[in-house]
Amino acid sequence: MVQHIWTARFGKDDRDEAHSRAWDLSFTQEWPVFSQTHQLSYTLPYAFADDNAEHTSGLGDVLLNYRYQLLNDEPGSAAVAPRVSLIFPSGDEERGFGAGVLGYQFNLPVSKTLTDRLYLNLNAGVTYFPNAELALSNGRDSDKFDLFGFNLGGSIIYAVSEVFHLLVEAAWNHDHELEERESAGGRRLLADRLRIDDVVISPGLRWAINLPGDVQIVPGLAFPIGLTDDSTDYGVFLYFSLEHSFARSQER
Repeated sequence: MVQHIWTARFGKDDRDEAHSRAWDLSFTQEWPVFSQTHQLSYTLPYAFADDNAEHTSGLGDVLLNYRYQLLNDEPGSAAVAPRVSLIFPSGDEERGFGAGVLGYQFNLPVSKTLTDRLYLNLNAGVTYFPNAELALSNGRDSDKFDLFGFNLGGSIIYAVSEVFHLLVEAAWNHDHELEERESAGGRRLLADRLRIDDVVISPGLRWAINLPGDVQIVPGLAFPIGLTDDSTDYGVFLYFSLEHSFARSQER
């Protein structure tokens, strides 16, 4: 099966006078490599942001992913599909759209059918950007830092019917960011590594549209709510996927 996924997240922050808001868009396409056991995919992110009455937009860091179906969701076992990713520095780090260096990511998703109508999904991951630096306002580059990120999430899905599901998802992202500051005497500009904790809970729904030829369309809608100071206050998350067979068997 081949899968095409479009997502769009709108977030609004009312904690300060700027009332910042942003659209984060992404497109992911996943292809099988000889079988469904091995999957290759790429993710293209793009963002629009309004902050302090300034508008900016741009391409983010592109991901190239490999996923391995280690276990399937069967009696006595859960579905486990570890994924490794390369994060290419395609985004403009000076405008906040990328890290500026090649990054690495590992995710471990686990899924389990609990009952005929109830499903559980869990995911844990780590991201690493070695030797990242910040372009300072005096035109120089800062010292180099290793940046780490950790993510943890889970969701419960309730199947109202075979094609309509209700769900609630919670996610925690702990990331490092670089921020400019003055030295103690005010003579130099330096960079500090900050810790960002983003915790969000998202109630939502999804439904499936099954078409002839093993084609399935899945739209989804969720309403993320930020629970920490570093989270966006509230927003809307839109999901749309198209799945179809990679190759059709020919009848003799």
